[in-house]
Amino acid sequence: MENRPGRVLAIHDLSGFGRCSLTVILPILSAMGVQVCPLPTAVLSTHTGNLGDVEMRDLTDFIAPALAHYERLGIDFECVYTGFLGGAGQIDSCLRALALYPKALAVVDPVMGDHGKAYRTMNADMIRRMGELVAGADVITPNLTEACMLLHEDYRFEPLTRTQAKSMLARLCELGPKYAVITGVQMADGKIANLGFDRERGSYWMVGCDYTPVSYPGTGDMFASVLVGGFLRGDSLPIAMARATGFLERTIKNTFSYSSDPRFGVMFERDIGLLESREVSKSFSLL
Repeated sequence: MENRPGRVLAIHDLSGFGRCSLTVILPILSAMGVQVCPLPTAVLSTHTGNLGDVEMRDLTDFIAPALAHYERLGIDFECVYTGFLGGAGQIDSCLRALALYPKALAVVDPVMGDHGKAYRTMNADMIRRMGELVAGADVITPNLTEACMLLHEDYRFEPLTRTQAKSMLARLCELGPKYAVITGVQMADGKIANLGFDRERGSYWMVGCDYTPVSYPGTGDMFASVLVGGFLRGDSLPIAMARATGFLERTIKNTFSYSSDPRFGVMFERDIGLLESREVSKSFSLL
């Protein structure tokens, strides 16, 4: 790589209001010294969580020609990072992007559902196709609902034991990725944690976090983005997880303290300067 910031090709939707997807990915990775090249899968007036009738424009027909333009220009990317995808055609384009940049870190956030339910855009074929994309990834960042969907098993409403968590992580990596991270897991010992597995080293990691009694959109996008920035800085898996967990925990607590409408997302703007630091505020442990 020449003397320039690392580049991330971010294939996500753009929701104008609500702090999620590209509106959090761009500032977070920029603050971490990374150039983000957004390739939007759709443009929405807001996110789709209880903000009325959303105006949306599907951009499936834009993605492939944009990739072809980048290929003609000879632009290199150090990371290809995918998120919400609205159909099989968009998954085809993401697979094309991974093929075009085989040396890039391939990060797939398999956005398919939450709280035990699939999103309306998901069906059996989309879940199967998401499995194809996951198979080509280096890093995946599902929540527990998405992890169960990828493994074709029923959602676990009860807390996970460490043995169960390790089994899920290992089986996720058997699908293809080098690293699997499951976010926001309720553990049997009462802890809330983000869990990770490094397949090549055979090491399982856990980063605990405090519980806040509210749910905000975009937290998965924020976590995965800090994780990507950490990897591109040279962080190990547990350090990148701890960095992402610490930033999310602080910004969520701050947002909660202002009693902000949860639909408006996490008020991260005042704390974004923390991402410029190399220090990590959270500790990690073996799972």
